[in-house]
Amino acid sequence: MTEPNPQQPDPNSQPAAAGPLTQEQDLQWASFAHLGGIIGFLPSLIIWLVFKDRGQFTNTEAKEALNFQITATIAYVAILVVNSVLTAITFGFWALIGWILPLALWVVVIVFSIQGFVKAKDGNHYRYPFAIRLIK
Repeated sequence: MTEPNPQQPDPNSQPAAAGPLTQEQDLQWASFAHLGGIIGFLPSLIIWLVFKDRGQFTNTEAKEALNFQITATIAYVAILVVNSVLTAITFGFWALIGWILPLALWVVVIVFSIQGFVKAKDGNHYRYPFAIRLIK
């Protein structure tokens, strides 16, 4: 029989469950969930999936940020469809001014994401002014 190698992990052992977040870590990841919205919905989704069971504040704020980012993504798709239809109907004239709507939505997403980051960093809950609450 061979002796177990201390350098090799035991193949029958289970990984330990991650412990709960400290108060400081909970605030940090909750605020990052809001700030990640600047680049899209993936940072909020990843933070929510990884930390939802480890910190209550992170769970709440990441869900809120994710719901807002999903709403913004739906709005981007709707704007794309509207811009495409109006460009086709106006024989390309709409393409000259159609960039304004996505730009305005992008600015709104950045402003609200930064507001959420600042509020969450200070330990306050932030609720976006408009968001479809798909994740409860």
